[in-house]
Amino acid sequence: MHSCIMHQLLAVCLLSLFSVLTADLSKKGRNFTIYSSQLSCSLPGPKGPQGSPGAAGPSGNIGKMGMPGVDGQDGKDGDSGEKGEKGEQGRPGNPGKYGPQGRPGLVGKAGPRGLKGVRGAPGVSGVPGIKGEMGDVGETGAAGGCACGAEARSAFSVAVTKSYPKEHTPIRFNRILMNEGNHYNVTSGKFNCVIPGVYYFTYDITLANKHLAIGLVQNGQYKIKTFDANTGNYDVASGSTILRLQKGDQVWLQIFYSEQNGLFFDPFWTDSLFTGFLIFTNSGSSRLSVLFFLYTYYQMAHNNLCLQIFYMKI
Repeated sequence: MHSCIMHQLLAVCLLSLFSVLTADLSKKGRNFTIYSSQLSCSLPGPKGPQGSPGAAGPSGNIGKMGMPGVDGQDGKDGDSGEKGEKGEQGRPGNPGKYGPQGRPGLVGKAGPRGLKGVRGAPGVSGVPGIKGEMGDVGETGAAGGCACGAEARSAFSVAVTKSYPKEHTPIRFNRILMNEGNHYNVTSGKFNCVIPGVYYFTYDITLANKHLAIGLVQNGQYKIKTFDANTGNYDVASGSTILRLQKGDQVWLQIFYSEQNGLFFDPFWTDSLFTGFLIFTNSGSSRLSVLFFLYTYYQMAHNNLCLQIFYMKI
């Protein structure tokens, strides 16, 4: 190992010397004589002290930008901050617009009629009063005339020619089927009593597409009311009554509830009728028989046609 190192050092020494001689000869072009005693090579001495650092060299050119490095790992989430103070309440917003008004609901069907209550016990009769003194005899009146064979007559039967009349006003039945005595006024839609007595009134009304709330009125007061709910098909509402009328009284039909005016007219297959006639007068003797009254009522209830009046003497 040691001899190997020595041979290596010797070789290095000879190469160094050869290079020095060659360099000098090439530069000056002279011949030198070198003696063998001058060919010697010694081992390297100890390392000398480190020299002072040299002056800084000039700055080099800026190199090209390197490739971007690999993204680092995401950092951990920071701690949550403290809750801030509550902010001031904002101003109230402007009020919104009102929505459209909904349509009124339909009137429900009339409930079943209740049972008739128990008739109350008659009250205790009062004590008869003291009989008064007889009055003076009145003067003798003039002799009355004879109205033999003359009968009081008042009867009408009329029909409508227009559907859905206005509410709370007399319905104008302007198609005359019969108007004995011209006591029914086509313009006003009212029957005017000229002959005091007991009258029979009836109506048969066709309805469609709406409910019907109709009533018989005497001098502004409802005497009877009827309601019929429309179920999608055509229907007929009817009512009848007997009234005692005085001269100047008026009787008519009208709708008594808003938008429940389903009265319907069709010239090809249906009519709506209003009918009335005198049964007997207030003077006493009747000129119409009970048979006549029952026959007329039967005709109206079953046929729903124009009233046909037959005056019959008792």
